[in-house]
Amino acid sequence: MSDAGSDEFDDDRSKLGEYEGGRNEAGERHGVGKAVLPNGDTYQGHYEKGKRHGEGTYRFKNGSKYVGDYYQNMKHGQGTFYYPDGSKYEGSWVEDLRQGHGVYTYPNGDTYDGEWLHHMRQGQGIYHYHETGSKFKGSWVNGKMESAGEYIHSNHRYKGNFVNSNPYGPGKYVFDIGCEQHGEYHQAEQPATGEENDKNMKAQRSPYPGSREGYLSLGGAEEVLLLPLYTTADEQCVA
Repeated sequence: MSDAGSDEFDDDRSKLGEYEGGRNEAGERHGVGKAVLPNGDTYQGHYEKGKRHGEGTYRFKNGSKYVGDYYQNMKHGQGTFYYPDGSKYEGSWVEDLRQGHGVYTYPNGDTYDGEWLHHMRQGQGIYHYHETGSKFKGSWVNGKMESAGEYIHSNHRYKGNFVNSNPYGPGKYVFDIGCEQHGEYHQAEQPATGEENDKNMKAQRSPYPGSREGYLSLGGAEEVLLLPLYTTADEQCVA
């Protein structure tokens, strides 16, 4: 049985909001419909047995919007979420969480293209820094760079191991001119704030052009000042 615009089944309005669309024989929302929830959010799309199920668009009163697949009221499958700060996630969802492959665009223009688990960057992925054009390509654990990876800059790259989003241990710089510099990273970190960091900025940044090893920012979050102690072992150049 289908109903569109009738008040016959609107006794649930106080707890479920206003609804216009299809219903099944049990009076449940079923098929295509549009709902205005008590909190001001809206949903337009498919229902099954009273729950959002299939393709739909959910608009939050704070300006957020989700367009994609639902499974029993949960974001599940492929979908795009637009956040009120201007960021966007487009990719796979599992039970309301970013999970699987997806692309996240941050408010500052940075992007992450890779694997997710429980709303966190997890697995293999590429983080692109919009401001500099540099990229990090490698492994992620709980949203941070871990294990093997490489920073790719305009005229050189750094390949090595990463711990807690910082290069650590043996690694090498590979330059486009054919040279390699092998060495090892040991470093500490502290929040990058105030005049003290302004004074140290020049000294702590990597000496190589196009690099931002000295300062790391993911998605416009709080910057972290890295204090790299990079020990050079040898240099090799191809004639």
